[in-house]
Amino acid sequence: MTKRISRRAFLGGTAALMVATPALANAPTRSLRPVARGEARLAVAQTPPEELIARAKLDGQVSYCLSDADTGKIIEQYAPNVGLPPASVAKAITAAYALEVLGPEHRFRTRLLGSGPVQEGVLKGNLILAGGADPTLNTDGLYALSEGLKAAGIHTVEGDFQVYGGAVPMAPVIDISQPDHVGYNPAVSGLNLNFNRVHFEWHREDSDYAVTMEARSSQHRPGVHFAKMQVIERSMPVYTYKDSGAADEWTVARGALGKGGARWLPVRKPELYAGEVFQTFARAQGIALRAPKVIAELPKAAAELAGQDSGPLGDILRDMLKFSTNLTAEVVGLATTTARSGKPVSVRASAEKMSAWANAAFKTDGIALVDHSGLGDTSRVEAPDMVALLVEVRERLGLLPLLKEIPMRDANRKVLKAHPATVRAKTGTLNFVSGLAGYVDTTDGKALAFAIFAADTDRRDGLEKAERERPPGAASWNARAKILQQQLIDRWYILHAS
Repeated sequence: MTKRISRRAFLGGTAALMVATPALANAPTRSLRPVARGEARLAVAQTPPEELIARAKLDGQVSYCLSDADTGKIIEQYAPNVGLPPASVAKAITAAYALEVLGPEHRFRTRLLGSGPVQEGVLKGNLILAGGADPTLNTDGLYALSEGLKAAGIHTVEGDFQVYGGAVPMAPVIDISQPDHVGYNPAVSGLNLNFNRVHFEWHREDSDYAVTMEARSSQHRPGVHFAKMQVIERSMPVYTYKDSGAADEWTVARGALGKGGARWLPVRKPELYAGEVFQTFARAQGIALRAPKVIAELPKAAAELAGQDSGPLGDILRDMLKFSTNLTAEVVGLATTTARSGKPVSVRASAEKMSAWANAAFKTDGIALVDHSGLGDTSRVEAPDMVALLVEVRERLGLLPLLKEIPMRDANRKVLKAHPATVRAKTGTLNFVSGLAGYVDTTDGKALAFAIFAADTDRRDGLEKAERERPPGAASWNARAKILQQQLIDRWYILHAS
């Protein structure tokens, strides 16, 4: 492991929030290099970070750390002992965890199992759709599985059709504080479909609305009945949800629908969702199945009849980091903990194990997560500890190429196409929470690792549940946080890139 200057030693016992290395405290030892925006960039580089932070008017707290990515030596940091919500930056920790334990070539397998013998195309027992914690299984994949069942020679199933999602613990939501209808907060299971979202579409027909609930994919769009939608004469709330036991029951306010539209809604019964869609596809193959039944355990003697593998974990993580998919992060994190130390009892228990792994592996003590995606706002990460992880895993676990490239922008958020820095990082955004952590590579080969966290936790804590999707003031707050991130990176590039 690359040796890192400890945070406590670097602070030297001072209680000050701002700690400056010689490069920050004194005048630069070389001329600042004017590139791209000339005087404007030079002005940012010469502005003390305290002033840049004050100008951002974020209230709350800001913390950052910058290190040499090769040696781990801390170059500059601000409020290093402040732990803040990482938001989706937590997914970079989850990616490192999975790469370390499962490896980049790991694949998740979804199986069709038979609990009895097959005689002349008749399964003398139950057919089981068994999830293997594949977070990327989609409707097209289930169709391919139905083709696999037919190719295995099965035309009749005498027993029940069962569905199993117990490869990892089931959770009806990732974060209980989120609004019911947001698609980024679905259930988590070992059997997931379409990121556990259902496609709700509506259009006006005369004085009423026609609505559909579908498991839509690139090639198929079967309707589903486990998720039901009713249009109600009201203005607010826009959506309500009720678990009826057998179905996800939704209502939507007629006054909010307009002429037509569509959105993805979260699925709370992922096993039944996948089961119903597979039943539809099996019927299309000429195989009649009974309604799906959820089972808690797999029979020991069940034999595989067909299977569907995910892509390699490295590709899954690259997409997770690019699109910031919460379901992927949670399922991968749970599967990693299950493989490493046995099945956890909950998302939170698994996140605690992941945090303990990170703190032990990277000699830190400031990583404390409540989930694997960053959706929960009670997670806390200290910026120097995030950087310590980034330094260690950059090459050893191959995290760098999995991160998406972040374009540099000016104060008006316009992309600077000629900017010399290459930034690969993970973003993190909740209302009144913003994070960015990753690497800055220079044209002369020097690499920097950084983490920037900002949060107004008091303002976020004051939001009602119904306000959490689009609260007043959040968009402008988060925009200012992103401008600050860009200014800090630009400043670091000029002062420390070579």
